Amino acid sequence: MDSAEVLERSFVRHPVDIPIEIEADGLPPAASRRVKDVGLGGLACRSQRPLDVGAAVVLTIPLVTPPFRAAALVVWCRGDDLDYEVGVRFREADAAFAARMVEQVCQIEHYRREVLRVEGRVLDAESAAVEWIGRYAAEFSTMGSNGKR
Repeated sequence: MDSAEVLERSFVRHPVDIPIEIEADGLPPAASRRVKDVGLGGLACRSQRPLDVGAAVVLTIPLVTPPFRAAALVVWCRGDDLDYEVGVRFREADAAFAARMVEQVCQIEHYRREVLRVEGRVLDAESAAVEWIGRYAAEFSTMGSNGKR
């Protein structure tokens, strides 16, 4: 496994049903993308266009209020048959920490949606949080790219 693969695997899986906006030169400001991974300093998401390594971007996750917004740098970009996967690293440690907290909210929202879809149970945000914490919070801090929730 090369160093790029090690870097990519160090990210925590983020549910793809939670949108993210990427602002960068050459991309429309409100280009909505799906977050793929969030790790201790970065995340990976899908983009219809490639982004240059080293490019400055601003990420927004509108799920939370106020929306999470942080500056980041592109650290890798690779294409596949449908689009591009782009890895970014936050420019400030505080933003990386905040992203981890936002990620927990996103994981809980994804859990709430999955319970409705799979089990037909309607959970409010607080009940979903209690269940998610009981089931997954202990493994969340060590979750890698193989531990999607």
